[in-house]
Amino acid sequence: MPQALRQTLLSARDLLITAGPLALLALVLLVGAYWLVNPTPPKRVVLATGPAQGAYGEFGKRYKEQLAKYGIEVVLRETAGSAENLALLRDMDSPVEFAFVQGGADGPRQAEEDGEPSPLLSLGSLFYEPVWIFYREASARRDGGRPRLGSLAGLAGWRVNIGAPGSGVTQLMLSLLNLNGIAPEALTLSRLSATPAVVELLEGRLDAVAFTSAPESPLVQMLLQTPGIALFDFRQAEAYTRRLPLLTPVLLPRGVIDLARDQPPRDIHLVAPTAMLVAHESAHPALQQLFVQAARAIHGEAGWFQRRGDFPNARSTEYPLGKEAERFYQSGPSLLQRYLPFWLANLVDRMWVLLASLIVVLIPLSRVVPPLYELRVRSRVFRWYGKLRQIEDALEQPESPGQPPDELLGELEALERRVAQISVPLSHADELYALRSHIHLVRKKLLALGAQRPLPA
Repeated sequence: MPQALRQTLLSARDLLITAGPLALLALVLLVGAYWLVNPTPPKRVVLATGPAQGAYGEFGKRYKEQLAKYGIEVVLRETAGSAENLALLRDMDSPVEFAFVQGGADGPRQAEEDGEPSPLLSLGSLFYEPVWIFYREASARRDGGRPRLGSLAGLAGWRVNIGAPGSGVTQLMLSLLNLNGIAPEALTLSRLSATPAVVELLEGRLDAVAFTSAPESPLVQMLLQTPGIALFDFRQAEAYTRRLPLLTPVLLPRGVIDLARDQPPRDIHLVAPTAMLVAHESAHPALQQLFVQAARAIHGEAGWFQRRGDFPNARSTEYPLGKEAERFYQSGPSLLQRYLPFWLANLVDRMWVLLASLIVVLIPLSRVVPPLYELRVRSRVFRWYGKLRQIEDALEQPESPGQPPDELLGELEALERRVAQISVPLSHADELYALRSHIHLVRKKLLALGAQRPLPA
């Protein structure tokens, strides 16, 4: 092996041995920090949506497409609606971590009754979810003499579907009926899911159906254009929203469905709770961040009831706003995400505080590495000075029966051969040459002393 390569490898070995413990400590701390922060989100997440033909189901498909761009598989859990979604979020054995929830669907929250903090976090309000009450014009004409229903009081005696168990519309409809002085016993109520209820309405076995949904729902789109089916106009929308603060008055503008056919032929007043995206507090922060970003892409455009940029937002949320959502609504995506892939930006974003702490700890410790390295290299030379000192001490005891000069000379030559095999970095070569010169000096003294002493008989 060439001498230069040998010296390089030897220096690298010394440096590795000296700095190895510090590097091992840094690695252990880094792995511990990574485990503690857990920056990498799971690749699979369950989102509770709603009925298959509803707006929640349609939006769920869009979220699935958005998160697939980042390698996240979104499993859509079809449910009856908001009430069931909330139950799944609170169920510790449920895999559901995210869900669409209608505003006001929780009623008096159990967490508040127990005096415990809610385990749920809001990621923002997504869209208005109007109360759609579709009824048969024939039923209105039969009881009122005209095809339009003037008020909810006109529903008395009708066969009305108020949503399946687990949906968010049931309690809301009961509240609206109560405001109009209609007891549930005054109607024939059914609790079918949306699709079967619409079938019953079209076949005449129901007089009216009620559900809350965004206009993107295929059922809403279909019923709005079905002859003989009318949409109830909440002419007292402002009064309803004063009595039920969870509601917002919204307007379905004339012609918004079909301008050419002038559908609807007039403005229709509606009342609407606000749909929210809710997450369990155990959901990974990176996933919360991705869902909020997906919400901006999906719900940020203009629609029938909102202008561009109105949604998503941090208003009208009934649960504590998640930190990731709060940060996003305040400053948008992080600067790193604008220039780096998401996984790398997320890793740096979540690890930089701990990495800075590790650097603060390791920098003072790293200052001991150069002295230790120097000590290790110099000890390779200096340890032979002890042997050289023994030989020199034996020379300086002429009166004692010490070792013969020839024997001391042999030890000195053996020492010199060992020293000749020492390799040190060039920065410490002067110390090696100093040792060799000192050996040469002792040899001269030894030879001079051997010349003065008579040889043994």
